[in-house]
Amino acid sequence: MHRIYILLILMHTSFLTLADNNNIEIRTISISPYGIDDNGKLSGVYFDLANLLFSQKDNVNHSIYPYARIIYELKTGHTDLTIMFKYKELENHVTYITPLPPLQNVVIGVFGKNFASISDLEGKSIAYLRGANFSSEIENNSAITLYRTKDFKQSIKMLVAGRVEAVAGPFEALLMAAKSLGKNKDFFGEELVISERTPWLQISNKSKHKFDIGNLELKFKNNLKHKKLEQIKSNYLSQL
Repeated sequence: MHRIYILLILMHTSFLTLADNNNIEIRTISISPYGIDDNGKLSGVYFDLANLLFSQKDNVNHSIYPYARIIYELKTGHTDLTIMFKYKELENHVTYITPLPPLQNVVIGVFGKNFASISDLEGKSIAYLRGANFSSEIENNSAITLYRTKDFKQSIKMLVAGRVEAVAGPFEALLMAAKSLGKNKDFFGEELVISERTPWLQISNKSKHKFDIGNLELKFKNNLKHKKLEQIKSNYLSQL
């Protein structure tokens, strides 16, 4: 009887594990306004946009993670799908489905301190998101000091405290981080555009799910065509 009981427990555990393995694992970058985790309440531009693709499915597990963890999980297949920039280290690990409109990455300081070119950043310190690659020209310039941060809120805090002279990242993401700390656009000087990067809907090559890529691409493009991205963005950016 005892052995039967143990066998039933093992069978039940195996069933739960199998059920969990059937989940479509979506990950969104932990950067406001793209992915927002407000004490367990998840939202954000890319979070909402990705959810539209699987709104009719109930086997979706959608989490918000940092860049580095998503990159690792795309390689291992623990993440099936995400929306983020292309990364060279992922070239052989993902299939790119369709692009979103490009984002401009900027370097920006406080009001009154402007940078006209990357050479103006030499001898300066910049808060730079850990795991991100906004500008190879900046990253490969030994005369520029980069302080890697866990998120843009930490970057802005360092700028406010005078620990760095500038921050780097997508301008709208920096504005969202500043707003959370009680700062508005007037806090910043003029932005220096350092790159233009295109986010992509992408799928791990090690995903166990057999996605209909053509159908997924068509559905995603239809959402973009019908201004779903603009509608979602307006919900998060209208107050900036």
